[in-house]
Amino acid sequence: MRLAMTTLALVLSAAATGCATITRGTAQDFTVESTPSGAAIETSNGFQCSATPCTFRMQRKHGFTVTATLDGYLPAQATVQSEFSTAGGAGMAGNVLIGGLIGVGVDATSGATNDLRPNPLHLALTPVPPPAEATVVSLPADAAATADAPAASPEAEAPAEAAPAEAAAPAPAN
Repeated sequence: MRLAMTTLALVLSAAATGCATITRGTAQDFTVESTPSGAAIETSNGFQCSATPCTFRMQRKHGFTVTATLDGYLPAQATVQSEFSTAGGAGMAGNVLIGGLIGVGVDATSGATNDLRPNPLHLALTPVPPPAEATVVSLPADAAATADAPAASPEAEAPAEAAPAEAAAPAPAN
């Protein structure tokens, strides 16, 4: 009788929980790498690390966005998806063998049948482009001197004509 009660308790507990939930769990290790390494990471679901590579224990149920930042580089961003996994499906199939339809529902809603992809996530950071340099035009020394002088009027540029000779005044008598 005791063996029958123990067996019944095991069957009921297996039926009440999902096989994938038991065998795989609802979380997984998720790794972020970057080129160059040392980037700060922040996820849309609240996880952070100060320098790549880093690994988090993440829930399998929902996808999220990862942002990497590093001084001298443009920020990089990627989306991580929560997708059905064949390993999770095999764990959930164990519920069918035991007859636990409740377990199938637990596995499906807990995320235990999913995996986060891509894992590991690799982000390639792009260097910040250098600022545009001002164009400097070099002028020859004599051109620079005349370029700084005020413009002369057209009359000043014309050669001075000799004043018309007036009738010579008689020389004074002695």
